Amino acid sequence: MSSLPTQDLNEIQRRRTFAIISHPDAGKTTITEKLLLYGGAIHEAGEVKAKKERRSARSDWMKLEQERGISVSTSVMQFEYENLKINLLDTPGHADFSEDTYRTLAAVDSAVMILDNAKGVESQTRKLFEVCRMRRTPIFTFINKLDREGRSPFELMDEIEKILHIQCNPITWPIGMGKNFRGIYHRLHKKVILFKDQGFATDETEEIQIDSLQDEKLKTLIGDELHQQLLEDIELIDGAMETFDKKSFLSADITPVMFGSARTNFGIGAFLELFRDIAPSPSSQNTYEGTLVKPTDAFFSGFIFKIQANMDKMHRDRIIFLRICSGKFERGMYVKHARLGKEIRLSHSQQFLARDRSTIEEAYAGDIIGLHDTGVCKIGDTLYTGSQKIEFAGIPQFSPEHFAKVELADPLRRKQLNKGIFELCEEGTIQLFVDPRIGEQDPILGAVGILQFDVLIYRLRDEYGVDARLRQQPYKHARWVRYRDGRTNKPNPNEVKGTLTFLEDRLQNLVALFTSDFHLDWAVHNNSEILFLESMQAKVQN
Repeated sequence: MSSLPTQDLNEIQRRRTFAIISHPDAGKTTITEKLLLYGGAIHEAGEVKAKKERRSARSDWMKLEQERGISVSTSVMQFEYENLKINLLDTPGHADFSEDTYRTLAAVDSAVMILDNAKGVESQTRKLFEVCRMRRTPIFTFINKLDREGRSPFELMDEIEKILHIQCNPITWPIGMGKNFRGIYHRLHKKVILFKDQGFATDETEEIQIDSLQDEKLKTLIGDELHQQLLEDIELIDGAMETFDKKSFLSADITPVMFGSARTNFGIGAFLELFRDIAPSPSSQNTYEGTLVKPTDAFFSGFIFKIQANMDKMHRDRIIFLRICSGKFERGMYVKHARLGKEIRLSHSQQFLARDRSTIEEAYAGDIIGLHDTGVCKIGDTLYTGSQKIEFAGIPQFSPEHFAKVELADPLRRKQLNKGIFELCEEGTIQLFVDPRIGEQDPILGAVGILQFDVLIYRLRDEYGVDARLRQQPYKHARWVRYRDGRTNKPNPNEVKGTLTFLEDRLQNLVALFTSDFHLDWAVHNNSEILFLESMQAKVQN
């Protein structure tokens, strides 16, 4: 039984930690900022006065992000909403995002999937959804841009169910769309929320509680045609779908669907109310030993899911992002480093709102905190207190899709180049593959998204003073190579059939690179004893 004080247990129960996933331009950054507005964390969104003052979004902290108007790194923000303390992880939604996005999803208890009303489920959304599915993460769905013309809501939900294989349950339902958008009907609360388009954001909405959709007042407000359409839609939904079941949502079997327009703040309040009512509190975490660590356990524990170097370029800092899994954190406390087997002091602890940071004295299970690191920590490391050693299951590494070699303009900057590549690999910006016969002299770099190579070149120049260029490599796929029967030793490359190149990753795992879909498929079908893995979950090594 937990020996945490009641006050600490109550604090843990207040925590809600989630991420937003979307394809580019679905409205992720806009929704992120509107949520922060509702929570009082900021007083104006980056978009609101952009035309007049060219302000950049508050959640985009990197100069490159502000210049391009996109998110390429994960930001961590905390705000309060009613009695909840919410941790929001703002992940890159750009088509060329990084593995940082995948890893971030390991640190959340739920996710919000943003879809464009006109485009539906897009490629980036599918990738991120699959990562959530691997972890059985509960997912909310918010269909955005209802103030613009788009596809039928029935068509959108059918696409979600067919492509993502998860059942939809609409909580709100749109009344018209585009120029005829009049609002949403809240199926659970039996109320209509009317839409007033006043250009950009407005907090003013008119809510009408109704006993029946047949209410004459509703018919007068939205018009005969939309009223009849709403009656038919709701009758069809109520007849075809079961009542919303919170347990099915928490087990990731269904997704509650809501509609709105983030640009005008419409639907954000209704979403937050639903989030308040059903979002999961901090979940238990599995360890390598097969035990389950509960958030209410008295000992402190957490894992590192992100490393960010040079958030403050003037101080050359290195920040590790830690998800607290159990107990209470107190600044200055001593913890054990599971991989290194030594004690370290957590004296410099911070919370973030994009680049802005503030010192934090205490935090609880479910919270995300930043800690200064001198270079001893790696992604996937576990920190804990207590007499029993804890190591959480590792964070998966995902196969890159783009490959390049680095060419250095000034050979005398080789030391700075190596330092930059090493630190950016640690962050998850890029992956490093080497030929074990020649070492790290001529590595191949891999990236999940092509933009990460632009980020690499930008940050090498901006943070490390290195002018470099990339030479694209012909590879299309990377796969980790393992024996199918579970043997832990590396397969002999000479015994693997196919047209492929063998390299090793930073942890010395064997990796096969393929130049085409055909060569990959051929190798998979002609090596019965070998597994070619698209993702790799390995224990962090010294």
